[in-house]
Amino acid sequence: MPKTSAGLLLYRYTASGLEVLLVHPGGPFWAHKDLGSWSIPKGEVIEGEDLLAAAQREFKEETGFTAEGPTIPLGYVRQSGGKIVHAWAVRGDVDPSQLHSNIFEIEWPRGSRQTRRFPEVDTAAWFKLAEARRRLVSAQVAFLDALSAELKTTI
Repeated sequence: MPKTSAGLLLYRYTASGLEVLLVHPGGPFWAHKDLGSWSIPKGEVIEGEDLLAAAQREFKEETGFTAEGPTIPLGYVRQSGGKIVHAWAVRGDVDPSQLHSNIFEIEWPRGSRQTRRFPEVDTAAWFKLAEARRRLVSAQVAFLDALSAELKTTI
C-alpha cells in the first residue's frame, strides 16, 4: 500500500497577481537542492484520519501557521516514489519569515552514530504561479493547474 499524504496550498492575491506559498524541505538531503524540490506543506495521514483534517494538521506542524476558511479540493497526485498526495487550496496570507517547523532526528552523517536534529521545513516563500511551477516537485505541479482552473487564472 503506498503512503498517503495530505496538504494545503495557501494562495493570496497581491498587486502583482496570484501567489502560492511553498515550502522547502529541511535536512541534509535537500540542503543544496532548489528547483524541483519545493512542496506544498503536507505530511503523512494517520490511519483512519480524515484527509482534510490531516492536511490542516500537517500545515500547522510544518509551518506553525493555521489556514482556515473555505477550501478548494485540488485532487491528488502520485509522486515518483509512489506516495499519493491529496491537496486543498485555502486563501490566506502569512509571513514566511515567521515559519516555525517541527523537528526530526536522523543519524547524520550516515554511519556516524551521531543523531542530529533538523527542521522538517527550512524555508517558506510566496511565488507567482510560473515560478512555483519551476520550484515544485514535478507531480505537484498538477495542483497549480487545478487551482488555476478553479480560479480561472492563467499560469
